[in-house]
Amino acid sequence: MSSPTYYHRSPFRQSAVIEPEPLRFSDDDPLLEASSSSSLVGLLQKVTIKPIPERPAISASESVSPFTVLLKLKAPPLSSEARSSQRAPIDLVTVLDVSGSMYGKKLSLLKRAVHFVIDNLGPSDRLSIVSFSTQARRIFRLTRMTETGRYDAKLAVDSLSVDGGTNIVEGLRKGSQVLGERRYKNPVTSIIFLSDGNDTCNGGGGGAYSRWNSNFRRDPPGYLNLLPPSIYPGDGGGGGPEEMETIPVHSFGFGSDHDPVTMHAISDASGGTFSFIESYEMVQDAFASCIGGLLSVVTQGLRLTLRSASHGVEIESIPSGRYASEITDQGSKGVISIGDLYADEEKEFLINLSVPALPNSDETERKTSLLDIVCSYRDVVSKETVVIECDLIEIRRLMTVSPSDMTVNLEVDRQRNRLRAAESIAEAQKMAETGDLYGARSLLAKGRTVILGSGSAQAGDEFGAWLGDDMKETERRMGSAQLYEREGRAYALSGMSSHRTQRATTKGKLVAGAAPPAENFSFGGVAALQSAPAFGFDPYATPSMANMVLKSQQLSKTDETNTTKEK
Repeated sequence: MSSPTYYHRSPFRQSAVIEPEPLRFSDDDPLLEASSSSSLVGLLQKVTIKPIPERPAISASESVSPFTVLLKLKAPPLSSEARSSQRAPIDLVTVLDVSGSMYGKKLSLLKRAVHFVIDNLGPSDRLSIVSFSTQARRIFRLTRMTETGRYDAKLAVDSLSVDGGTNIVEGLRKGSQVLGERRYKNPVTSIIFLSDGNDTCNGGGGGAYSRWNSNFRRDPPGYLNLLPPSIYPGDGGGGGPEEMETIPVHSFGFGSDHDPVTMHAISDASGGTFSFIESYEMVQDAFASCIGGLLSVVTQGLRLTLRSASHGVEIESIPSGRYASEITDQGSKGVISIGDLYADEEKEFLINLSVPALPNSDETERKTSLLDIVCSYRDVVSKETVVIECDLIEIRRLMTVSPSDMTVNLEVDRQRNRLRAAESIAEAQKMAETGDLYGARSLLAKGRTVILGSGSAQAGDEFGAWLGDDMKETERRMGSAQLYEREGRAYALSGMSSHRTQRATTKGKLVAGAAPPAENFSFGGVAALQSAPAFGFDPYATPSMANMVLKSQQLSKTDETNTTKEK
């Protein structure tokens, strides 16, 4: 193969000029000088935190373990008149598979999708493009997306051609190098990584690894340890809140021959998401959903600190999914590190406590203070740290508890359903990897029955219905070994990624944030569709993601109309 290259536009020519790739990628554009934020301070609202105990009261003479408190967080919205100034600018690297299997329509659709990304980046954002086949190349340096920058970036994209094998390790190494060696840093950093195949250069097996009768590979390949720790720490992000900073990799498995185990492992370890693009025509919408979130970051470094507010009240567990959490001081302190939030994004966490009985509990009514909560984060407008002290969480302690006091709050029940669905899908996927597809389907069917019979689902909760549909579709795609190989594994892993991060992903034929097609929304039929929220059927999708997907779909319709007229 030829030596590594990158492209830029000649002022005298309307085509790409090839230059040698530098030894170090310290040739990034300077950042756009930030305007004074004094006029913007106060425009961005604060994160809201709402604690909800699972029950309004418990018996004074009773010790309860676990007693659950739900913490609901919501990021502030972006106002349309100050959208660009109220979000954090991004350094984005696209790492794109251009191996031989990307020939023809795949490459054309990928180029079109990257053009869409380029067109929606602002002058404060910077983009670099890395392509990989047997080797990896940085074909476009980290450049501000001014009018000229966008033009040059499109020239680089249009220069892409397919050849050779698939070297995932080198592609991601190069993308990490671009970000690791830059001179300047925008507040948000991410990699968008797309591949349609298995790594053929580092012992990945070229796709044959999984066709051993009914036995499937269960663990990510060893070659992932060749990746830099900035994108693959190797522990799946399970360390404490002070673990090293990683670069989120948002992986997109393209078609039915990619390696979902590897791509999911990389995204999960780095704090990104894994999406499964089943139909090639969906790639632009899938990218749109992703950048709709990335281009709407309003808070950074968000962290929740929880402290026991009474003697004997202890934090037992914090099932926080992908977000690092730890419990210290013998259960008297807990920390959840959440990081960036997109505009209007919601995160919900269940905190399981141990609440002791009260001594001398002969009074008619008393109260037990449960938790003190402090939320801290960096405001992207003011660049200052915001600290929010929440109201003390208390629970009534009664001599006699009424039946209504024993009723579990429906919002707590709703989140228990989310965790139940996530655990069921993860466990079913493990069973499927051993070849026990019948057991996997049975487990999902049982979990779905429990969720749809829960109090919140019976009360008409749309989230419960959506979880039930998601589990049913996961079960369907585990219908046979061939079906699981082709699409079931990728669908399950993209669902696991979404639930662990509480962030929308593209799954199969469903783009997060797109309006739900009637044939894919089985629970509740037309009535459910009519009552579904405007951003579609994925409750993790934010308005910014939905708006970007809608923009992509409208562009596609316009292009289709123009093509028809030309014919």
